[in-house]
Amino acid sequence: MERLWRLDTFFVTGVVLKELINIQKKLLPDLLNVMRKRYGILQQIRLMQPVGRRSLTAALLMTERTIRSETDYLRAQGLIEVSSAGMRLTEEGKELLIDLEHLVKEIFGITELEQRLAEFLKIERVTIVPGDLDRSVWVKKELGRAGAQVIQQLAVPNKVIAVTGGTTLLSVAEMLGSTPALKYTTFIPTRGGMDEAVELGANYIASLMARNSGGEYRLLHVPDQLSPEAYEALLHEPHIQKTLSYLKGAHMVIHGIGKAQKMAIRRKSSNDLLKELEEKGAVGECFGYYIDRNSQVVHQIPTIGLQLADLAKIKMRVAVAGGASKAEAIQAVCALLPIQILITDEGAANAILAT
Repeated sequence: MERLWRLDTFFVTGVVLKELINIQKKLLPDLLNVMRKRYGILQQIRLMQPVGRRSLTAALLMTERTIRSETDYLRAQGLIEVSSAGMRLTEEGKELLIDLEHLVKEIFGITELEQRLAEFLKIERVTIVPGDLDRSVWVKKELGRAGAQVIQQLAVPNKVIAVTGGTTLLSVAEMLGSTPALKYTTFIPTRGGMDEAVELGANYIASLMARNSGGEYRLLHVPDQLSPEAYEALLHEPHIQKTLSYLKGAHMVIHGIGKAQKMAIRRKSSNDLLKELEEKGAVGECFGYYIDRNSQVVHQIPTIGLQLADLAKIKMRVAVAGGASKAEAIQAVCALLPIQILITDEGAANAILAT
């Protein structure tokens, strides 16, 4: 059944809506530009609220005069409110953003872009947020919001969700709210990851997701890179064995995708490894596996946690990554891992399709 949209008092099918949009693009292209600009301003206020005019001007790369004119209009429409702390959305403004999301995607070609990218990468579902993370750090908030929505939609009571570390997954955790299913969900890190900043580690992100959603969590206290002796010893430790059994029985895994060299540096890898990764053409990293342009594993960190063989047994597999600079990494990882849902941004999507 075609999805129904409401335009003023008229209900139209998705097919008719596309025809109306095409007509509007020809007859009133300026109106669409204004619509996108105002939608972008509302979206940015939602991300930064409460926000002052100067901060909003800098984030959107618009003139202060334009921001003043547009925010005055949005305030008059009852979509934003202004206080000494700054601007924030009203309840009506929040509802309007939600109502406009699918329409804006259709108007500006993001829906079509999602379909093209899904076909190109051979993935069941792609969600694209506007913008490019390389050009605006605020896009990460939108990636986080989209990731949180997927978790809330697909969570099943009394099941386990496995999560990785990283800045993008931290944003997902910060945006996650409570649902009835999540109150009976257990979050578990895919690996220990004690060799990186605490707030970026999978342990912290799993605990933050549990706290924000009202769920439970279990931690995995093991270093990221282990000697063969230490690996074998820890692998047989009862607490770790129990956590691993929960982890391998996860209903969902949600993970980021990293650039190979950047991830190796973040893990304080040796100069020899950095040189090896460069020589072997590593472009992406995921779950401790470094992957080249041909989606071949060129190096693996011996970590305790989820392995490649475990992923296919997990029912829901979700990746979140954005930025045009990650295009190679995303493409390489998606060709190797059994990813079902990819959440990315316009920058990465266009860069991948341009290859």
